[in-house]
Amino acid sequence: MLGLVLAATLGLLLMQAMFEDFRDLLSNGARFTDVVIYYMIKLPSYLSVVLPLALLVSLLYTLGQLHRNNEITAMRAAGVGLFRITRGIWAVGVLLCGVMWYINATVIPWSMEEARAIKDDIAYRHASKNLTVQHLGVKPNVAFDNRKDGRMWFFNRYGQFSRRGYGVTVVELDSQRREKSRLLAREASRDPVRGGWVFRDGRELTVNAEDGEVERSKLFTELRRPDWDEDPALMLIFDAKPQNLSFTQLQRIIAFFSVDDNPKLKAYQVRYYGLLADTLGPLIIIALAIPFAVSGVRVNPAVGVTKSLGLFVVYFILLKVSSTLGGRDVIPVLWAALLPSLTMFGAGLFFLARVR
Repeated sequence: MLGLVLAATLGLLLMQAMFEDFRDLLSNGARFTDVVIYYMIKLPSYLSVVLPLALLVSLLYTLGQLHRNNEITAMRAAGVGLFRITRGIWAVGVLLCGVMWYINATVIPWSMEEARAIKDDIAYRHASKNLTVQHLGVKPNVAFDNRKDGRMWFFNRYGQFSRRGYGVTVVELDSQRREKSRLLAREASRDPVRGGWVFRDGRELTVNAEDGEVERSKLFTELRRPDWDEDPALMLIFDAKPQNLSFTQLQRIIAFFSVDDNPKLKAYQVRYYGLLADTLGPLIIIALAIPFAVSGVRVNPAVGVTKSLGLFVVYFILLKVSSTLGGRDVIPVLWAALLPSLTMFGAGLFFLARVR
């Protein structure tokens, strides 16, 4: 039953993904093999959502069948405790927690990043027929605030395939966040061999931090900053929605910006810790499903199924509310991530304790 529900739910999500991306892939000249490979690689990225739901539905169905046939009642009447009856389910739940951890930490990051790379490669092949390299995969208005090193970056546009930024402005700040120099350039790129950044065709301004007046202006054809180590990949993902980023990308953002306590970091931290808390999902679902599915024989099994599904909906509402509160720094981000899981797990244990 778990396999059937898992396959059916993945199929529905695959249809939704095809509705969203299929037209774009065809308009970019994707071949049949490209489309098949793209969706096969993208499919595992849905497992973190699908697996808990499939576990809930299959568990409710299986326990409901046992309840309807009075098998659980017979076992309990023979003196077998509820935990002993369901210990196999709990063991599988612990195993699935490990599976969820592996999926969130390894499978989903690989799936999301590889699917995005394939889609970008298809778009690049299509666009390269009519555009030059500097106009391919251009992302406009890229801003990046590196508070750790005191530099603010802005690109009018950044070419993801050419790996060059155009219309570049870099402002260096002192410890009090006052401007001390400004670098303007036509284009800039990171040197993959020697490290650092190379700026071309621009002007370097030295600014008095006290009054903001320009003290010196110097033109340059090429200027190197070998000690600047900002990663363009990090610049491009920082403004992306947290739910669109993989576990690995969230780790990179948090590791880089946690030093300066960037205010935009909260939403990414909530998402990151939320993915960690998702590993408890199978145990939460089991704790919610068992008490309602095995309630007394005079209770219609559909009633228990409806209640447990309702609690599952409440879990997602709590998840959205706590994520919003954590992103706005109303509550600590760690508690924002753990609150829905702990609340639902506590509710499940409460209902389990009430089962007679």
